[in-house]
Amino acid sequence: MNPFVRFILKLISSPKINMQEDYVWIRKVQQFFSKKPRNGYRIMDKKIYSQDRSHDIPVRIFFPKEPLNEDALVFFHGGGWVIGDIDTYTSACKNMADLTGRMVYSVDYRLAPEFPFPSGLEDCYRVAETLMTHLELSGLRNASQITLIGDSAGGNLAAAVSLLLRDRGKAVPTKQILLYPVTYWDHTKNSPFKSIRTNGYKYGLTAKKIQEYMEMYEPNKANRKNSYIAPLLTKDLTNQPKTLVITAEFDPLRDEGEMYGIALREAGNDVVIQRIGGAVHGFITYPKFATPVTAAYQAINDFLNET
Repeated sequence: MNPFVRFILKLISSPKINMQEDYVWIRKVQQFFSKKPRNGYRIMDKKIYSQDRSHDIPVRIFFPKEPLNEDALVFFHGGGWVIGDIDTYTSACKNMADLTGRMVYSVDYRLAPEFPFPSGLEDCYRVAETLMTHLELSGLRNASQITLIGDSAGGNLAAAVSLLLRDRGKAVPTKQILLYPVTYWDHTKNSPFKSIRTNGYKYGLTAKKIQEYMEMYEPNKANRKNSYIAPLLTKDLTNQPKTLVITAEFDPLRDEGEMYGIALREAGNDVVIQRIGGAVHGFITYPKFATPVTAAYQAINDFLNET
């Protein structure tokens, strides 16, 4: 790993950062450095009403420079359910649209701790279910053209939305892509996963931060074992989408993401698991020419283009 990158990762891994106390200023820093969308046909902002009409759910649509496919990706961003939004993920979503040749619908779901579980999940569910049911909103011919995708906490939300759609008797997406997802509830020293201990202290995202995010998302410790928070604990994983799980070598979430893929496969689902060597958590937000991004999109496009 590049020595400068290692140094930066060590700085942001400082145990002095407490997400429960510092999330507000971290949001402000993210917003300051976010690239605002430029005027033009490539981006369109829309809103979808929540089920109870109590609030709007912003959705930003990204159009690829060169459309290669009529299908669409519905994207849920990462950030521990606490930070991140459609502005901070604008560059990543532009890359996603251009590198896949598909439209990307980025969902600006409500964040904890102001809106703890299941607020963000219900927003993501509402958007996915609406787009799959009302095809006139997207111009798609069939719901099978929609793939759910999310990174980190967004990968957790994508997995949870697929479970929720099944459990509520709705159509389940044909495919889902889970980028280094959260799938378990405990990221303390009691975690059963080796990657929490080997990668949880010096690679940017620390085990301490993950636990703090989890505590803000669901303050009730007992409820963190809920299947829609910890999909890996789901007793019945049948009837789930064809799944691509992408993990990063130096990510504390690596093992639980891969274990979820294995659990889905053992339940009879079609699953591809791809570990990106030399990568750390969050790499999907890197420039499109970065080696981990190139490797990830090779796997993503292979997966998407399979019939």
